Amino acid sequence: MPAAPLLLALLALLALQAPPTPADWPAYGRDPQGTRYSPATVITRANVARLEPAWMYRTGETGAAFKTDKPTSFEATPLVVGGVMYVGTPLGRVIALDPATGRERWVFDPKIKRDVRYGDFASRGVSTWLDESAAAGTACRRRIFVATAQSQLIALDARDGRPCAGFGRSGIVDLKAGLRIAPFEPAAYSMTSPPLVVKGVVITGSSIADNSRPDPASGEVRAYDARTGALKWTWDPIPQDPNDPAYGEWHGALAQKSGAANAWSILVADPARDLVFIPTGSAAPDYYGVLRLGRNRYANSIVALRASTGQLVWAFQTVHHDLWDYDNASPPLLVTVTHDGAKVPAVLQATKTGMLFVLDRENGRPIFPVEERPVPSSDIPGEQASPTQPFPKVIAPLSPNRFTLEQVWGVTDADRAACHAAIDSLRNEGIFTPPSVRGTFVLPSNIGGAHWGGVAVDPVRQIAIVPVNRIAAVVQLIPREQFDHERAMTEDKRLGRDYEYNGMWGTPYVMRRRMILSPSGLPCTAPPFGTLVAIDLKTGHRLWEVPLGSFTRPLPAEQAATVPAEWGSPNLGGPIITAGGIIFLGAALDRWLHAYDIETGRELWRGPLPESGKATPMSYQLPSGEQFVAIAVGGGGAFGVGDYVVAFRLKAE
Repeated sequence: MPAAPLLLALLALLALQAPPTPADWPAYGRDPQGTRYSPATVITRANVARLEPAWMYRTGETGAAFKTDKPTSFEATPLVVGGVMYVGTPLGRVIALDPATGRERWVFDPKIKRDVRYGDFASRGVSTWLDESAAAGTACRRRIFVATAQSQLIALDARDGRPCAGFGRSGIVDLKAGLRIAPFEPAAYSMTSPPLVVKGVVITGSSIADNSRPDPASGEVRAYDARTGALKWTWDPIPQDPNDPAYGEWHGALAQKSGAANAWSILVADPARDLVFIPTGSAAPDYYGVLRLGRNRYANSIVALRASTGQLVWAFQTVHHDLWDYDNASPPLLVTVTHDGAKVPAVLQATKTGMLFVLDRENGRPIFPVEERPVPSSDIPGEQASPTQPFPKVIAPLSPNRFTLEQVWGVTDADRAACHAAIDSLRNEGIFTPPSVRGTFVLPSNIGGAHWGGVAVDPVRQIAIVPVNRIAAVVQLIPREQFDHERAMTEDKRLGRDYEYNGMWGTPYVMRRRMILSPSGLPCTAPPFGTLVAIDLKTGHRLWEVPLGSFTRPLPAEQAATVPAEWGSPNLGGPIITAGGIIFLGAALDRWLHAYDIETGRELWRGPLPESGKATPMSYQLPSGEQFVAIAVGGGGAFGVGDYVVAFRLKAE
């Protein structure tokens, strides 16, 4: 090779193995703390309207060569580090791209089984780690970690995508091995979120089919040596040690034998404090708690563990004895807040209940006060719903949590009549009304409030941004002996949408649920159906709230054209913030990437997408100084089928 090309190749290799630059995006939330804040300032509120598509890449996974038995969901946030973009796909493939052009550099395919109906056949991306103890230029000095739907943790050489031979068995660790409860079928246990890499360990949660039965699989959080793949520690959210102070808060026929309470969302870390923060979900099954009575502490919690050892430091529970599928879906976020004149290291946790908890990072105590308030009791035999639930006192709910029959909404008299017919007979006593045989009106629904899109923060302005949903659901427990499976699957369609049924085997009930929609396909709760909320972290007060996106799908095109933009949209996906004062967000059902002013919430720009952007975008800056914004497109279902990565940059003046 001539001298000049050889020198360029060596420089590229050194860049690949160097620490990230401030304008890279080296982690799902850009940094281990999950702030989703980019320091890049090239794109500003003054010039954002000049953004235009820069390039588009297709993974190919919507093609016939990648046919699966269950639809997949492409929810990844790409990473950019060392001059390379890395993307993870639902099929566990990892793709390296040129971030300037979208040109493919390499592809790794683990060839997972595609005839398995994985519970959540989704990918939110990959993780990367630089082994600073390894000599420059050595194989696997920078590693890409991917956790697949087939429950494999794989380490790849960032240079060429080859598995790191010294990690696990030929680069792979089996994440099903050693679980307290092995999954009853392959689809019951998988991975949807990227692992966290901190202090030389790779930490994984799991995605569990938790409403199928009381013991679908156990939800241990585990850490592996980033070099060798050896198991370093494991932590079970359902306490197994009688000396654990939470052990007595689990009782009933199964108690410590229950499964789930897993962390399926993104984990974040404070490396300096040797802390990892775990957002846990409900113990199984979601909607029936008789077999796992008590507060079920550590489930539905934000949990701080020692990253190096897995030792419990503190835990704060956001929902006691969950009966509503109110998992902590949103990733935690770490930021320093100014409170009463002092700078306090904090952890933020937004919830499906539409609440935002701000806790002291070192001890879990609320920075803004939280109080226990009485909530409705259950009428299911043997059920003991928690008599109280935690509510922030200063930070108002991010989304509505009460609904009266006078608020039933529809665009026509027929829609309103149909909505009343669906809602009027339901049990409806406000948030935390337990599931019932009669049927329960649930607001927020199981998609929130805040869902896995989570929170972004501007640490300079001390502003938190949260996308929320404002639509209701119905949940009903059907006595098993009264359940007509054939009729349920063929005839039981109301308001134009099928119920989702879950067997909850091992309990006396079958559960069914659905979003409450009118015959027109719009929610029976008044617009806006989804909003973007800004919270001042210095005071806890709301700065602004604006409708998020527009409800253009899955409505027919002619009907969608009549839906006002101010009605907002149900949304799944997260925001990012840049130092240029801009919030970027897809998430809505429309086909746009949106840009909002951080200080006012005013929409400044929208860029076209081939499908809805059911993912969290990211931003990066090239050595040339050019700043890009990129998003994965192809979330599936109502959000549209796709396999796209789309990048935008400023149009030349």
